[in-house]
Amino acid sequence: MNPEERAALGDIGRKGLWENNTALVQLLGMCPLLAVSTSFVNAVSLSLATVLVMALSGGVVAALRTLIPHEIRIPVFILIIAALVTCLDLAFNAWLHELYLVLGIFIPLIVTNCIVLARVEAFAAKNSPLAATWDGAAMGLGLLWVLALLGSARELIGSGTLFSGIQMILPGAHPLQLLGEDYRGLLIAILPPGAFILLGLLIATRNAWMAHVAKVRAAAPHAPTDVASA
Repeated sequence: MNPEERAALGDIGRKGLWENNTALVQLLGMCPLLAVSTSFVNAVSLSLATVLVMALSGGVVAALRTLIPHEIRIPVFILIIAALVTCLDLAFNAWLHELYLVLGIFIPLIVTNCIVLARVEAFAAKNSPLAATWDGAAMGLGLLWVLALLGSARELIGSGTLFSGIQMILPGAHPLQLLGEDYRGLLIAILPPGAFILLGLLIATRNAWMAHVAKVRAAAPHAPTDVASA
């Protein structure tokens, strides 16, 4: 891999994880983002499933893009995504049945998640399989860390625990009771309004940080010469 390709892949990763984050910037996939992020385990489990589908669908579409007629590309893209999600749904049912019952309809709904189809149409259909696979994975990982943070905050504030439901993935494991047995919890955190409030705080924090970085960069060229040299 030459330096130009490595730089391109690095740029794809940076955009997916931060600069063009699907949850904080594009505001896509709000249904799973708000509905499943009631706990860390649920949020991360669905996010990992989404990462896998996005990476595989991007690679497959990029590999077949020259064979897919332009007029029927969207139905074909949806069929590819649906086939991958069906395999994933069956795998969850077979090996993680308890978690499968908890996530319920949200696993099949990955097919209709606008994040997946948007990246397949906007990027995978125009780039190489390697770049498309990494783009799908990066965009999915950007969603994953936001969902993990949101799920952790909602679970901790709402019930005082962390990793609730971990026994569905790791039998014998137990959640952490971080705020004590007597903590009653703040119900709004695990209800839809709590999801909107915490997501809004995350978006505001990111925007404030980006504005601070832009201000620092804009002021940098005007810094005194002796300070800069020091």
